[in-house]
Amino acid sequence: MADITRREFVSTSLMAAIGLGFSMPEGELLGIVPFVGEGRSPIGELIAGSHRGRLVADLSKLDETKLVTPNDAFFIRTRYPDELKHDGPWTLRGFGHVRQETTIMLDDLRDDVEPMGLQLLECSGNSKRRKFGLLSSSEWSGIPIAKVLERVHPTSKATRLHVIGHDEHSDFRSARGRGASWIFTFEQLEAAGAYLATEMNGQPLPRDHGEPVRLIVPNWYGCACIKWVHALELLDDDAPSSQHMREFSRRTHQDGVPEMARDFIPGTMDQTGTAVRVEKLRVDGELVYRVWGVLWGGDRPTDKLMIRFREDLPREPLENYDIRDNRTWTLWSHKWRPKEPGRYQIALKVDDSSIRTRRLDRGYYVREIDIEEV
Repeated sequence: MADITRREFVSTSLMAAIGLGFSMPEGELLGIVPFVGEGRSPIGELIAGSHRGRLVADLSKLDETKLVTPNDAFFIRTRYPDELKHDGPWTLRGFGHVRQETTIMLDDLRDDVEPMGLQLLECSGNSKRRKFGLLSSSEWSGIPIAKVLERVHPTSKATRLHVIGHDEHSDFRSARGRGASWIFTFEQLEAAGAYLATEMNGQPLPRDHGEPVRLIVPNWYGCACIKWVHALELLDDDAPSSQHMREFSRRTHQDGVPEMARDFIPGTMDQTGTAVRVEKLRVDGELVYRVWGVLWGGDRPTDKLMIRFREDLPREPLENYDIRDNRTWTLWSHKWRPKEPGRYQIALKVDDSSIRTRRLDRGYYVREIDIEEV
């Protein structure tokens, strides 16, 4: 990486992402079939608020040239804390099982910032109510967490890192939800390639995305990727879970609400996917529907994706996709000729029992459409 600039790296990565697309047969676009039975959250519109502020990404616009989400379109689950008042240089407090409590100046870590590549984030509460738009993928740069830990100097008792972010919002529904932090083992952070992100798509982190520093743990849900990080606490195996972890226990597929951090399983995303757009086409005089969608999550690529359009219809292999990198999303498409009008459900499945697919198994990302013409 020393021979190219960070900007050149971003440009190269964007082109690689575009290469994940594929060409499809030409046809006359007759229209877009809308999804039905979903929420009415504003899409692509910044919603006012602090903790309750939102921005839902418009996934329907994805195509092979738009797989990297611009900073101003990346989803927002929680906006900048309106009660966070900060002046002067940003610092990270290191305490707990350390040789000596320390204060790290973020500016002193700038020389350790490096390109981290494309990385997808998904809110663990992403749902049909918001058209699954709490999901985006961008290019990040940051400091590997191992280099940060070197500055904190853990003692031999330390086995876990508690990453703590600011959470001073005036519009909490109750005090119960206050606190933004997650506890990881050192092994979990190393295996995921975790880092403290300072740049997004070649620019400094935007205000609502953790300015000036946030945690990114590749392939973990966004609730574990703490924003506005200001403290790093070194803990041992007897550490209780944080309030934030307990709040998101169900959404990260925990067994109940574990009281101890050691009883939390990693909050990782399984292989999954959903449809984002259904086109009605006329191709060579025939009516054809083309379904576009995205795949993400999982710990390894797979070519075992299947699609089904109703429970009484057989599954068939998903036609066009090429998973190259599970850290980001993959575009897919499938041509479909329904035999009769009616309501259909677009559901994916991985035909490989060795790959965990908890949300797909529950039909979590199923989307419905009404076909009026065949």
